Amino acid sequence: NNWHIHHAKTGGGPILVCVAGRGYYQEEGKEAIEMKPGDCINIPAEVKHWHGAAPDSWFSHLAVEVPGEETSNEWCEPVSDEEYGKLK
Repeated sequence: NNWHIHHAKTGGGPILVCVAGRGYYQEEGKEAIEMKPGDCINIPAEVKHWHGAAPDSWFSHLAVEVPGEETSNEWCEPVSDEEYGKLK
């Protein structure tokens, strides 16, 4: 998994919906949030984050991008083994 940012001049940003398995969502500088089936997270544009499977599970999710103006995605550095290792 890589940290990434969804840029938008106005609007934009994804909505994540966990449909199966168990995963995590984390914003830079904050604690990771566990995601289970039915959980939804609305991510504002310009927020550096990552999302992916828990270390002991697979993770299936839907990601829907909210319409916006001048949107783009920026892929950043991988989530470090140290960061990922802190997950339960």
